[in-house]
Amino acid sequence: MNKFLRSWYLFKSSLSIMKRDKQLLLFPIVTFICSVMIVLFFLVPVTLRPTGYAYHTAQHWHVIGQSLFVPTTDAHGRATETLSPLAMGYLVFMYFVSMFFATFFNVAFFHEILAALKGDTVSLGRGLRFAASRWQAILLWTLFAGVVGLIIKQIEERLGVVGRILGRLIGIAWSVAAVFVIPLIVQEETANPITMLKNSAGILRRTWGESLIGFVGIRLLSGIISILSIGFLIAAGAIAAMTHHWWIFGVVLVLWLAAMFALSYLSNVASQIYKGALFLYAKEGTICQPFNEEMLDSAWKYRKE
Repeated sequence: MNKFLRSWYLFKSSLSIMKRDKQLLLFPIVTFICSVMIVLFFLVPVTLRPTGYAYHTAQHWHVIGQSLFVPTTDAHGRATETLSPLAMGYLVFMYFVSMFFATFFNVAFFHEILAALKGDTVSLGRGLRFAASRWQAILLWTLFAGVVGLIIKQIEERLGVVGRILGRLIGIAWSVAAVFVIPLIVQEETANPITMLKNSAGILRRTWGESLIGFVGIRLLSGIISILSIGFLIAAGAIAAMTHHWWIFGVVLVLWLAAMFALSYLSNVASQIYKGALFLYAKEGTICQPFNEEMLDSAWKYRKE
């Protein structure tokens, strides 16, 4: 089974779960709305506070900029601007709050994904109530993961090219090790983030071995379709140019954007369902229909010795 066909079968299997339990499609929407509200909650008071000028004038935004940035010099003695300590603290606080709610909704989402994979009904309200009952574990994981993310960012910024390479490698290792943390928050009682990270990495290692080098999932299919679909845009542009009917390209572009959004949305939900199936297979040995053992065993590629 080649990579494309495997990704297609995974996508079809995940779609069948979505078709049976359509409420799973609501979780990303709720998460997006909450994320937008959080950003507005933090940014509106800062950017729209009274300055003595109308909001649409350049003077207002100049005053806002002066309050957020302070003049400084870089390593070469050139004048530049950086965020003020107060603005930096505010930004970091917003970062952690956003991460907390993103994790909160992911826990609610995975609680219902695991329920759907086991044949139970899906409930948005039940998922949110469960996440609320695990707020301590969510908070501790948010703080731990947030600090790790900030450390990786500092490594990338302070060590130049070497830092970017090192930060990228650490980030990949971190993402792989933490892949099952969210479902572990759902299933385990512990709130210790280090324990959850160790358990996630341990499940991964026990099931797929020490030599795993890459996750093979649904996003491969999404990427291939996106690349191939650009051909339709090129063809539409050529037809529009030859006929001088540019509205054809406009219509095709709008339809293409809508299709890409729908594909990205469905692929994201399908990937989470697939991850839930992988978790149950790795932790409990359960093969959730319509997935099969070959799909789950081939989730990671192996390095040839």
